[in-house]
Amino acid sequence: MIQGELTPASNTLGHVVDTVKTVIDTLQSGEGQELVSTVSHTGSTSAKTGLVIAIVGIVIFAAHLFTGIFSRKRIPDVLFLILIGLLIGPILNLIKPEMLGFVGNVFTGITLVLILFQSGMQLSFNSIVSSVKNTARLTLLNYFATTIAIWLLGWLIFHIHPLVAVMLGTILGGTASAVIGPMVEQLRMSEKSKAILILEAAFGNVLSIVLALALLKAVQLGKIEVGSIIGQIFSSFILSIIMGIIGAIFWALILDKVRNIKNSILTTPAFLFIIYGINEWLGYSGAISALAFGICLANIDSLYNSFLKRLINKEPARLNDTEKSLFSEITLLLKTFFFIYVGLSIQLNEFKPILIGLGITILLYIMRIFVVRISIPKKYQIPNLDKLYMAALNPKGLTAAVIASVAATAIPQGAMIQNIVFSVIFFSIILTSILVPLFEKNFFISKIYLKLMGLKEDEYIWEETETTIENNEEPEPISENPEEIE
Repeated sequence: MIQGELTPASNTLGHVVDTVKTVIDTLQSGEGQELVSTVSHTGSTSAKTGLVIAIVGIVIFAAHLFTGIFSRKRIPDVLFLILIGLLIGPILNLIKPEMLGFVGNVFTGITLVLILFQSGMQLSFNSIVSSVKNTARLTLLNYFATTIAIWLLGWLIFHIHPLVAVMLGTILGGTASAVIGPMVEQLRMSEKSKAILILEAAFGNVLSIVLALALLKAVQLGKIEVGSIIGQIFSSFILSIIMGIIGAIFWALILDKVRNIKNSILTTPAFLFIIYGINEWLGYSGAISALAFGICLANIDSLYNSFLKRLINKEPARLNDTEKSLFSEITLLLKTFFFIYVGLSIQLNEFKPILIGLGITILLYIMRIFVVRISIPKKYQIPNLDKLYMAALNPKGLTAAVIASVAATAIPQGAMIQNIVFSVIFFSIILTSILVPLFEKNFFISKIYLKLMGLKEDEYIWEETETTIENNEEPEPISENPEEIE
């Protein structure tokens, strides 16, 4: 019976893996390398430019195709995009991240800002208020459990300097906003569950930035400044949120006048970039301010009705459907090239860091099961399928990669730390991409997860999901009490 249940998605994943392997083997053969060399080094400059433009067009079409595959087969588009980056980067060496220079860092920053803004636009105040307690518990437990586990593993097993090992743990403690945001938008989860995961990623990134950079400084100086770390965490959270809220209110009040200017539809993301840049320049978290900006714009009516109308006579404007649709398309486009860039940035030139990264990834995903079990108790009435998603959605991404790149040139073991982090990023995204589609069927792996998380096996979860996927509907939260279902 289990074999029959596994057949649809396992065949699809098997075909994907076999196809990718065949393409890689072919291109790495003598004839493949000769073909690559011929394509990339022959022809005039205009011909090469034309080829690059054509490839960009193909990638954009592929992004929409991959999104369609995710909606039907539940195989995340992120997986395909990273594989493309791996193919043209570390495997074939057609493009290297160094070729993009400073532009690459700016591009990743812009992508992260828009993804967080788009994620914030999907959240309501009600879902945020109802999920704050769960978010705080999940974020703190996952972050510090991850940090401690990697510290002990790196220090005792891999013989990394203890202070460097704990820094590695803080780098990998959070989840990736750029991966979590797009994925939860496409998964059929309750609003509360989506809010928990999006907020966990945003807050975890702040902890990673503050603690990892503080420990990097401690490695260089040989001492830890606890007071400075606490002050930075406070400013990153509180002041960034305040600036995001003030920015959103101000923009909503002048948006109607801005729309009178010709071709002004992109002024909202432009103002968002200003908010982000000012926060980063002041030493706060631009990512948190971007998320707060999106949340407040999406809930500006609630803000106005609650207290703004007593202070301001003018009713704030809202983003219209055209603006929302355009921002969604821009985010999809940037997300496409961002994950290809992530694939380009993964280092596959040393075996030991790859092996260490794989071991860390497996450990983190096993720990995540029990972290979710402790952080999200049954009394909060979150559907079992949502809890399975929470256990699977533990990818690492942009923040970890950036901090690791800084450490690479700042401390003696920095290069090894960078390679380990890139390896964990790669394996964590791959593992997330494999687990998510498996959980949407009544698979053996799902039953194992349910038992480990102390949840009852409830076949209604998968029957409901299959029906809603076919009808393209949003599933209702499923009670864990069978009597309530009846």
